[in-house]
Amino acid sequence: GIQKACEKRPVSSAQMDEMVSDVERLAHDRWDREVPSSAIGELIMEKLHGVDEVAYVRFASVYRQFRDIGDFIDEVKRLIK
Repeated sequence: GIQKACEKRPVSSAQMDEMVSDVERLAHDRWDREVPSSAIGELIMEKLHGVDEVAYVRFASVYRQFRDIGDFIDEVKRLIK
């Protein structure tokens, strides 16, 4: 999902690898055994937000399953704030 969100964006492979490592570390630190998939998605969005806002919105649009353009606009408005 990270690769697809970052496709044709100025995000290097090293940056993507670092995001994955960070998410893995955070998940390992916060949960003992099973990590909820929702938590992984939220961690990824948090990392993408800091790296590339367009990649963040791409990932969020799939992860949060935007129903229509209104959901998309609401997310972009939150991003702008």
